[in-house]
Amino acid sequence: MLKTPFYDPTISYEENYEKGPFGSFANSTVFAQKGTPSHNFLGHKVYFPFGIPAGPIINSNFAKAAFNKGFDIIVYKTVRTDSFPCHPFPNVLAVHINGDLTKDRASKKLVADSDYTEPLSITNSFGVPSKDPATWQEDAKKAIASARKGQVLVLSFMGTVKPNQTQEKFIEDYVLAAKLSYETGAKILEVNLSCPNIGNEGLVCYNVDVTRKVIANIRKVINNTPLVLKIGYFEDDTQLTKIAKIANEYADGIAAINTIQAEIVDTKGNQALPGKNRVRSGVCGTSIKWAGLTMVKRLKHIKEKNNYSFKIIGVGGVMKKEDYFEYMNEGADAVMSATGAMWDPLFAQEIKKSL
Repeated sequence: MLKTPFYDPTISYEENYEKGPFGSFANSTVFAQKGTPSHNFLGHKVYFPFGIPAGPIINSNFAKAAFNKGFDIIVYKTVRTDSFPCHPFPNVLAVHINGDLTKDRASKKLVADSDYTEPLSITNSFGVPSKDPATWQEDAKKAIASARKGQVLVLSFMGTVKPNQTQEKFIEDYVLAAKLSYETGAKILEVNLSCPNIGNEGLVCYNVDVTRKVIANIRKVINNTPLVLKIGYFEDDTQLTKIAKIANEYADGIAAINTIQAEIVDTKGNQALPGKNRVRSGVCGTSIKWAGLTMVKRLKHIKEKNNYSFKIIGVGGVMKKEDYFEYMNEGADAVMSATGAMWDPLFAQEIKKSL
């Protein structure tokens, strides 16, 4: 049963940032953890390898609430080297898909509305908004400090595509974002490679040459801080194997996946999300579980075949406790839920109580 979401899709991003979180996240009740944290997540002991990926945790108020409710690994929403506006409202809509959002189905138009029903899938279109570095650095420090025993915050960052930008400048912006993030004292960092590449040539992670240069240079400015690569869905293992090799050389983990892109329309067939470059947007929730789970299986195979040591963080379509256990059984070292956690703020508690 869907509960009141902690991020309210009926109001703007700015209103959520100022007034949120909502639902169960709005109260100060703290879930009592028992025993001693025993799970090792990138060098940090946590009670449970379950949390919320970059996206709905938009500031320290949301992070503190998530920690209070028993989510032990929280990823602070992706930040940039300069302030960046959010896409116009609405930013979240329900997408009604019967079954899996396969590549073929994603090539066709999907109808979206504000009727959030199960099995729940949504489209989210924020454009990765960011406050200026001085603001988000201060807030990120508060979020880091809000972690309790057996919990850890991951800070996500990315570079920004700019007009007439050279590849060198694009990479430099990624590195600066890493440096600014490192300065917050975050114990774990995540580089978001599942965003548009320079020249809109697809996701950054799909350009292996750029990815290698980005990650190699990021490692130089973050010292030994654990680094996670956030990637999208890969069609074949050739490129994915190359990404895995980069992760093994320079990083500590791979988080997969983000969303699956599709053209989103309203019930009349018109563009559902207003504004430029919003004809297509990412879909997440129940319908993309197949993709996230498949990526975990493939990454595990590549990792074992090459004797790599990076950790695998499974993301995508984790809507109920059974999904968590399925991901773990297929080879994930940790699992995260965005859509599922948003509409079930007590999701982490339900998993822990079921053991």
